Amino acid sequence: MDDVRPTIVYIAGKMTGLEDLGREKFAMMEQKLRKKGLIVLNPTCLPDGMPAEKYLPICMAMIDQCDTVVMLDNWQDSKGAKIEREYAKYNGKRIVYPTGKGKGTK
Repeated sequence: MDDVRPTIVYIAGKMTGLEDLGREKFAMMEQKLRKKGLIVLNPTCLPDGMPAEKYLPICMAMIDQCDTVVMLDNWQDSKGAKIEREYAKYNGKRIVYPTGKGKGTK
């Protein structure tokens, strides 16, 4: 059983246009996931100030390393989160909707 590793989880949700870039919502989810013993990749830890198109490749690299993507309940209002979801689906990642919202949404 030495080869058992904790699950790596990426959090996706709306950031652009929010006053705090959604940091509070992301932090609350990160805390919940860490309490479950999961390794959390949180895009709000990236530095502020870069153009939006610079963040997406970094987030895709984070998704490449995760097993599961957790979609926050505001993901449908985010162009970036929608792209992340499609990328995760394409790459066979497990996608979780903790609030149950948005499972069947395009």
